[in-house]
This record gives sequence, C-alpha cells and structure tokens, in this order.
Amino acid sequence: MKLAVQEHLVPGATMLDKWNVVSALGYAGIELRGKGDAEFKERLPELRDAVRSGVSFPSICATLPGVFLGSLEADARADAVARLKLLLSAAAELGAAGVVAPASYGIHPIPRVTWPRTPEEDNRILADGYAELGRHAASGGVQIWIEPLNRYEDHMINRLEQAASLCDAIGLPSVGFIADLFHMGIEETNVSAALVANRRWLRHLHGADNTRAEPGSGQTNFAAIKSALQSIGYDGFVALECRLTGDPIEALRLAVMTLS
Repeated sequence: MKLAVQEHLVPGATMLDKWNVVSALGYAGIELRGKGDAEFKERLPELRDAVRSGVSFPSICATLPGVFLGSLEADARADAVARLKLLLSAAAELGAAGVVAPASYGIHPIPRVTWPRTPEEDNRILADGYAELGRHAASGGVQIWIEPLNRYEDHMINRLEQAASLCDAIGLPSVGFIADLFHMGIEETNVSAALVANRRWLRHLHGADNTRAEPGSGQTNFAAIKSALQSIGYDGFVALECRLTGDPIEALRLAVMTLS
C-alpha cells in the first residue's frame, strides 16, 4: 500500500515544492484534482514538467462543476463524459493509473419518491456512461473508478457492493471503484469486511478519519482497515481526501504514521 495526498492539501507554490514536502514525509504520490476543462488543459505543461522532474501523480480526482454521469439531463451527462475523457487522456499522459468519478454529487432527493427515474433506469444510465469511459480509458492504458458517496451526497451508489455490482454488469477491466473511508464510515456496517467482500473491483482508496479530518485524528479503526487491505493483497494507493487540523505538516505526518 502506498500513500498519496490531494494537491490542495500540501503547502507549496509549485508542484515541485509540494512534492518536496510530501516525499520527505513519506508520501509516494500527489493526487490531482480537475474539472476536465480548459483550465486543466492549461495546467498540462506544468504537470508534464513536474513528471519529468520526478513527481508522481498516481490518480486524478474529478471535480466536475455540477454535471455528472447520473444527471437527469442528457446534455449534462454528455458534458460529464467529455470532461472525464479529457481527464482520462491526461492521466495516460502523466502516468496516473486512473480517474476518480462519482455517479453524482449533491443529488439526494428527499423524499426519495420525488426522483423521476427508477433504480433500474439509474443503473442503466450509469452502466452506459461508465462503459463508454472504460473503453476510452482502456485505449490509454488507464482506468475509470466509480466512487460511492454517502446518502447525503448521492442516492444512487452509496456502498461498495453497489459499485461492485455495477462493475460486474459492465465487465471491463478498465472500470473499477474506489473506497472512500469517510463515506464508508457512514454507509458500511463493517468497513473492513466490505473491503474484503468487494475486493475484486477495488482499485484505489481515499483516506480520512470519521470527522473527515486527517487519519489518526478521530475514531476510525485504521489498524483493522490496514489488516483487511493486507489480507487481500492490496498494493494500490490510499490518497488523503480530507481536511487538515492544526499545522498541515504535522497533520500530514500523523496521517503517514496512522496509515503506514
């Protein structure tokens, strides 16, 4: 298991500055964030230079501006696919293994009956979208990763078993899922057991404690999680996606001590 941290959490004016900070602390990568737009494309020359200087970008987390594969509007879904394809192509160029993409964010209708699609229709739309992205990802030797979110942020894919079922239906090696430990703490009865039971499509992890601060600052049983990951031979990355409390360097150091 290797550790990474999302780029916005690291002090430093340039990507090389950030890399010098995190590599000294024991991290093996920086997870990029991007909207799949012109602004991200403009960053590519700097990111290429960073790779040539030895910076490792194992993953990209999509931060799409309100358009998702699970959107109700076809135009929004098409926009999401186009943006994610751009990020997947960038991942291939920068040496990243994959792109993180939740089905939606902020789509959590209450009451549930107000949602105009059935669960079967949701699944069909998501399967079609992720399969298209999976084919594009495969052409560049990278992967698209479904991210289950908690029920307060999305109602379609909340648990690992749902993401695994969708991956089964798609059946492409270039489509997997990530396990976010914060969301899992809300949705899974047993985080460690869920990781083991759904290991076949597990490709990446996001790390945070139960309050979504840095690992080691709260009540999450990271010893059990590390034991579960070791039992399934997980050798991918855990990327910090959290807030940092207190001094950022000390918070990043605590996360390394907790997860290592």
